Amino acid sequence: MKVLIIGGVAGGATAAARLRRESEDAQIILFERGEYVSYANCGLPYYIGGTINDRDRLFVQTVEGFVNRFNIDIRIKSEVTAIDLNSKTITVLNRLTNESYSESYDKLIVSTGAEPIKPAMPGINDSRIFSLRNVPDMDNIKAHIDQHKPKRAVVIGGGFIGLEMVENLQDAGVEVCVVERANQVMAPIDFSMASLVHQHLKSKNVGLLLGEVVEGFESDNDEIKVLLESKKNVSADMVILSIGVRPEVHLAKDAGLELGSLGGIKVNDYMQTSDPDVYALGDAVEVFNPLIGKYSLIPLAGPANKQARIVADNILEGNTYKYTGTIGTSIAKVFDITVAAVGVSSKLLDRENITHLSSFTHGNSHAGYYPNALPLSIKINFSPIDGKLLGAQIVGFDGVDKRIDLFAQIIKKGGTIYDLMGVEHAYAPPYSSAKDPVNMAGFVADNILKKKVNIIHWREVNKLDKDETLLIDVRTSGEFQFAHIDGAVNIPVDDIRSRLSEISKDKKIVVYCAVGLRGYLASRILLQNGYTNIYNLSGGYKTYSNAIDIQSTDVAFKDTLPLVNNNIKSEMKTITIDACGLQCPGPIMQLKKNYDQIENGDRLEIKVTDQAFGEDLSGWCRMVGANLISINNSGGVVTACIEKTEKVQSCEMVSKPKDNKTLIVFSDDLDKALASFVIANGALASGKKVSMFFTFWGLNVIKKASKPSVKKDFLGKMFGLMLPSSSKKLGLSKMNMGGLGGKMMRYIMKEKKVDTLESLIQQAIDNGVEFIACSMSMDVMGIKQEELMDHATIGGVAAYLDRAENANVNLFI
Repeated sequence: MKVLIIGGVAGGATAAARLRRESEDAQIILFERGEYVSYANCGLPYYIGGTINDRDRLFVQTVEGFVNRFNIDIRIKSEVTAIDLNSKTITVLNRLTNESYSESYDKLIVSTGAEPIKPAMPGINDSRIFSLRNVPDMDNIKAHIDQHKPKRAVVIGGGFIGLEMVENLQDAGVEVCVVERANQVMAPIDFSMASLVHQHLKSKNVGLLLGEVVEGFESDNDEIKVLLESKKNVSADMVILSIGVRPEVHLAKDAGLELGSLGGIKVNDYMQTSDPDVYALGDAVEVFNPLIGKYSLIPLAGPANKQARIVADNILEGNTYKYTGTIGTSIAKVFDITVAAVGVSSKLLDRENITHLSSFTHGNSHAGYYPNALPLSIKINFSPIDGKLLGAQIVGFDGVDKRIDLFAQIIKKGGTIYDLMGVEHAYAPPYSSAKDPVNMAGFVADNILKKKVNIIHWREVNKLDKDETLLIDVRTSGEFQFAHIDGAVNIPVDDIRSRLSEISKDKKIVVYCAVGLRGYLASRILLQNGYTNIYNLSGGYKTYSNAIDIQSTDVAFKDTLPLVNNNIKSEMKTITIDACGLQCPGPIMQLKKNYDQIENGDRLEIKVTDQAFGEDLSGWCRMVGANLISINNSGGVVTACIEKTEKVQSCEMVSKPKDNKTLIVFSDDLDKALASFVIANGALASGKKVSMFFTFWGLNVIKKASKPSVKKDFLGKMFGLMLPSSSKKLGLSKMNMGGLGGKMMRYIMKEKKVDTLESLIQQAIDNGVEFIACSMSMDVMGIKQEELMDHATIGGVAAYLDRAENANVNLFI
């Protein structure tokens, strides 16, 4: 039997090897138009980023190795240009000699794969625009980075490959912005889960422009400009197109093979095309999705390899083996997190009008009491009729892969949420919990199906009729004060039974906690005390807050901050402090408390979630003479290491007087603000360094006149309504007369040609006055960083005290 194979890589090469293992007599010829017959295309981004530093490791098998081991006729740089089904021949162009010839076959395997989508738009052929699909593409990108040292890149498309490229470009020293047409990255997962990815990308200083349509490209001196429909054009040094792939089917179409409705080659259960002597596999074919009962395009390496084995066996043994379909199991590493999905998303189920329920659960990668347990967020979709599992999505830092594989096996077998409950997993504290997150997803779904709890999802919360609904936050008072849903009242779950008199039975009651567990307990208490119209927020405040948060970034690129040397000497005594969740000045107070108890040469490692801590820490270290060894922000947690040293006052410090100036601006009165900036600019004119610390009402002075839309809780909105919106709305401390005094003052200043407050502020900025906004005051008053002038640095008490330590004038205004 003579078998011809068009295309190598995953599908074609696997089919060729399987054919030879099953038959020493078969004549097997594989045609590959490129130079490489079998390589790991999924590993290409990691060579660009440097994770894989040996290029040869990407090649699964060389031509010589393939020929020697399998005795297969491998013809590289040989492009098949036509298939004649009637004569059972193909036409081949030898790209080395530019000569064409024919080759006959008994059976033909089409494994032509898919090609990157490259839409026809202005400037698309610029040499600085790249796609990544094969080894030559990889080499071109790598060579461009090595030769031209690009500083900024735009990745167009936020799919799995696009985000892998984002990480690897950043690893290669390139600042990256993602431009995505949809309102989320990673189409196989739902928006609520993608929001977790958005926040992580933002924490890594990745620009994220969602809902942006690319219209074209144009050369901008040494840069390339990405033209957006919104006119928020972005200039960069290179562009990666990652907007998807489409089946490469022109050979099959020209030959008369039947195509499916989605444009891929149509095959039956045996991977046989409309011609009985031609089989097709891999990214070029449409595969059956048993969950929606339709054919889909699912370009994944795993299914392609399995299809290749089936095709080889069916060619040699007759059509005996069926391919049962693809459920789309996928996974990707995105910086510190792993994102995985299997089955069908809620948005696709809605599009197909398939009734389903969804549930969110948040757990840990292993037992919470064992060190380094990391967050793991899961969403499952299932049938409300019989609990059949339809889809699962996971975003987490560790253990995502093994959980998605468990979900995949249950979905593949047509299993239910009850199978999740019964999954028997390997358990020890470093690896899992006695009730694994997979089990927990099943338990929660079981409670929903059995009506032990009614759930409500994050999208529905803000649509509730506030007059007809009582929203109860059942977390602790401290958690509630830190952040909560607008309009909620705080009744901790442990107080529910003693406070039933405060809860009306005439209203719809929605309870929520951090992740859903305490909300479930509260709803059970209420249900058994006669309350019937009660709902628990699925996934709790964690799911809600991430989903309603701002998803995009304001700008395409940010200057990334260099990290201090991360070399921590193992022989040093190091004490670890967990200050996560504490707000300024809590982390600094914890640091000071422990710092006083260690000896010179000992070290403290502190973990903090207050994002202003970095500025505080630098100032604090200078003030007390500590040595800042390292600081790193990963996954929303700032981890810093400091070493205690003996504070030595140098001769220079003794002889040189402290001559800086610091001002605390506490007031938002127009006259006091004017005085502050007159003094600051006067000190600057004398060659002094000036720092202004804005706290409480003083923050209103440095608000932007035109502010972006920001999400706030109820109290934050109330403060926003009652406080001046910018410096232009400030009143006088005396004789304000309902705002008339401030207007009179501005009029007189204009007549006498005195600089306005806004002009004085701009002069201070231009001349280098340092603005520090108090992070604690911002949190209390509900003021977001986006509302303040870009010149302002977010800091705390320690940052101010550091400046005051080196000043001989310190004014409180």
